[in-house]
Amino acid sequence: MIKNNNYLEGKMDNLTGILYNVVPFILVFVVFFFFLILPEKKRKKKYQSMIEELKLNDEVVTRGGIIGKISHIDDKGITIETSTAKTRVKLDKSGISHKVKAD
Repeated sequence: MIKNNNYLEGKMDNLTGILYNVVPFILVFVVFFFFLILPEKKRKKKYQSMIEELKLNDEVVTRGGIIGKISHIDDKGITIETSTAKTRVKLDKSGISHKVKAD
């Protein structure tokens, strides 16, 4: 009987050791999920909705810093006019950084 009890205690010690090694990894994953993954998903969703809501004559800023008004929109690309000389730049929708807010 004593031999069997020692066997169970040894198994419990092994289980406890495994839990002490695994629990920190699980906690790190949970922290990464809530502080990195969820905010990134929200940011991507907000950016995608902004891209879908773009329309003609909206003023936008490209990822390269060029400011212009949208003169043409199709499924994949956008053409913007960047100056009074009607300089047109065609770019992919993913090249838009953000929409300039109307004051």
